[in-house]
Amino acid sequence: MEKQLYYDYPYVKEFDARVLSSEKRGKFYETVLDRTAFYPEGGGQPADGGILDGKTVLDVQERDGRIFHRTAEPLTAGSLVHGAIDWEKRFSLTQEHSGEHIVSGLIHRAYGYNNVGYHMGEEIQLDLDGVLTWEQLLEIEHQANEIIWKNVPLHIWYPSPEELRSIDYRSKKELTGTVRLVEIPGADVCACCGTHVERTGEIGLVKFMSMIHYKGGVRIMMLCGRKAVRAFDEKLDSTREICTLLSAKPGESAEAVRRLWEEGKEKDLAIGELTRELFRLKAMAIPGGQKVLVDTESGFSAVEIRKFCDYLMQEKKAEVVCILRKNGEGKNASLGYCIGSLSRNLRNAAGELNRELHGRGGGSPQMIQGSFSADEDKVREVLSARFAGGEADQGD
Repeated sequence: MEKQLYYDYPYVKEFDARVLSSEKRGKFYETVLDRTAFYPEGGGQPADGGILDGKTVLDVQERDGRIFHRTAEPLTAGSLVHGAIDWEKRFSLTQEHSGEHIVSGLIHRAYGYNNVGYHMGEEIQLDLDGVLTWEQLLEIEHQANEIIWKNVPLHIWYPSPEELRSIDYRSKKELTGTVRLVEIPGADVCACCGTHVERTGEIGLVKFMSMIHYKGGVRIMMLCGRKAVRAFDEKLDSTREICTLLSAKPGESAEAVRRLWEEGKEKDLAIGELTRELFRLKAMAIPGGQKVLVDTESGFSAVEIRKFCDYLMQEKKAEVVCILRKNGEGKNASLGYCIGSLSRNLRNAAGELNRELHGRGGGSPQMIQGSFSADEDKVREVLSARFAGGEADQGD
């Protein structure tokens, strides 16, 4: 097996190596070196990126004990090459991996829950086989950051089989052969093949972002280190902008939003009253007892044409009521529709109407809603033929 520098010298950013092989696999080339600082994907940690003799390393995978560096071009077997890993990416992943160990270890010690799923992406996704409250999780966050700020050194070692039997450590599966243990004093002892910081202070910060119930346990989304600081900066910028828009002082944004929400509720109630009065006044101008009524309202929303359609139905203005509204302009224009009836099964008619009027939509037997790609005259003609056997009446 080639020498794995990321274990022996985890802070090496550049290295020289000899090419053992470089062979095409699919559209890319996979190169094996006699030693490498590129960490291959594994244990929930993504692969390192970087440059290998001027060529971008697209992926790093381990198969059958060998580490393959994927590039778009081949390297020459037997040649000496220079590699440089993307240190910013590596260090961020290292912060995240070590931070996750602290969190998983503390939760396991406090509640006995196991980490049953782990993914490192934009955020760390951590799945547990037990349920926590948000308050309990925040206490874990507090404990994790206390360990980080104590800046304690990590202990990474390979115990003998005899030693291993006496050590209480976390592992997702039964292990055989040489086992690599990572200990974070006061938090965790875990079998792990990933890269880690030398001291907890390098993690900087752990911050939980959200938690949901998932498969009988919980799924936690969290950030560590540089990503946590960047997220705080983004949220601080957003809060400042909100405060400016609401003319609120820093720290008062939540109260300002609450006041705005209350004002919005009051306005919605007032608008609702005015809309009902508008419906009443419009309905007064429409004669009742019609077979089919088609009314076009240019200023109504999709919700409002549904409410107006229902209002006219309840007032018994027609056996079948259709309210139309224009959607868009030009070639993309269409007619939004809401059709209601207290006596006809409209669900059965919806398919035929949509086919004839080039529309889409549906609903219940009493009311259907959607859009037609047809003009108003054509809609009146089709509805009249379908429901009245004559000319459809027109609302004012």
